[in-house]
Amino acid sequence: MAKIFCVANQKGGVGKTTTTVNLAAGLAKLNQRVLLVDLDPQGNATMGAGINKAGLASSTYEVLLGSADIATARQRSEAGRFDVLPANRELAGAEVEMVELENRERRLRDALALVAKDYDFVLIDCPPALSMLTLNGLCAAHGVIIPMQCEYYALEGLSDLVNTIKKVHANLNPDLKIIGLLRVMFDPRMTLSQQVSAQLEQHFGDKVFKTIIPRNVRLAEAPSYGMPGVTFDPASKGAQAYIAFGAEMVKRIKKM
Repeated sequence: MAKIFCVANQKGGVGKTTTTVNLAAGLAKLNQRVLLVDLDPQGNATMGAGINKAGLASSTYEVLLGSADIATARQRSEAGRFDVLPANRELAGAEVEMVELENRERRLRDALALVAKDYDFVLIDCPPALSMLTLNGLCAAHGVIIPMQCEYYALEGLSDLVNTIKKVHANLNPDLKIIGLLRVMFDPRMTLSQQVSAQLEQHFGDKVFKTIIPRNVRLAEAPSYGMPGVTFDPASKGAQAYIAFGAEMVKRIKKM
């Protein structure tokens, strides 16, 4: 059965989508069966996996509203060698339309239960806000991966996210826990980055992943080619870091 993880952070621009797409590709390189769920109406993870979000017959939107299932809506990312439940702007409408539905927080969890046996990992790319979409992701997941930059404002937002995860754990999903914090866009030349990194290790201990993702232009270029950075330039430092992160995730899951 699949292990289901949200990649979440209430702060925008911290590399959630880059992490989700490249971790999916990194795990696929390690022969893991992966489904990437795009829960963001911007559809950036869908595009980053090489799928045209404009021409979708069905998507995350239809799955959440119950008019399609994941088995029919999913598509194959040939570039990344993993499956994708794609999203586009239609998904923004699901926020309003789900309000009157039964079990609205658990729509994604129930849909994933039907395909869980097909995968080793399910990675959910959440929007940068605590919305009904993010709540569906948190209710469906076994754990949360938190990508964050090593800067002051990131620490401010982290406490809010941890409190949100605690509330969801207490009220909606007792299985939910923080799997780990991933340091992304890391620049070792900056003293502040090193200081914040040390603070994270001090406060969160082994919840901080050993892998550090460096700031890397090849990772930023890859989405414009419709490819994960891991396959766009496998020799780049960013790609190598995400492959290492995939290996660390597989090890960590075996201990769970």
